[in-house]
Amino acid sequence: MADQLKVRLVTPDRILVDQTVEAVEVPGKNGYFEVLYGAAPLLSEIGAGEVRLHGGEAGGQGSVQRYSVARGFVEVLPDRVTILAETAQKPEEIDSGAAQEQLQHGQKLWNEAGEDPDKYAHANEVMAEAEAKLESAGAGKH
Repeated sequence: MADQLKVRLVTPDRILVDQTVEAVEVPGKNGYFEVLYGAAPLLSEIGAGEVRLHGGEAGGQGSVQRYSVARGFVEVLPDRVTILAETAQKPEEIDSGAAQEQLQHGQKLWNEAGEDPDKYAHANEVMAEAEAKLESAGAGKH
């Protein structure tokens, strides 16, 4: 399996992914980026969104595996990618009802933030994580 990336997706309580893939998309703090074999080394903060694994040993060529993640870091090396996330879930593990409640809680925090930019930033993080979970849960049903 030449020209394949070794990818690990790790949370504080488990290893979700430890396999080789053709490419991986990562939700960077400022937007998504894709990593291919031979990429330049990089260390980046990740935000709320989906890690998407393309091809590889679990699904074969053309397959895409998705994981909803929030907060953490990604280390990119030419032959491997390590994603350390505070939270990560497979789409089928996401409780859509709880994610909807989290979104409503974030909206409430946003409405109550007043003039405090830190409270706005926190509310936006809560809502972004909830929206990413809802999007992943919806994508897993197709």
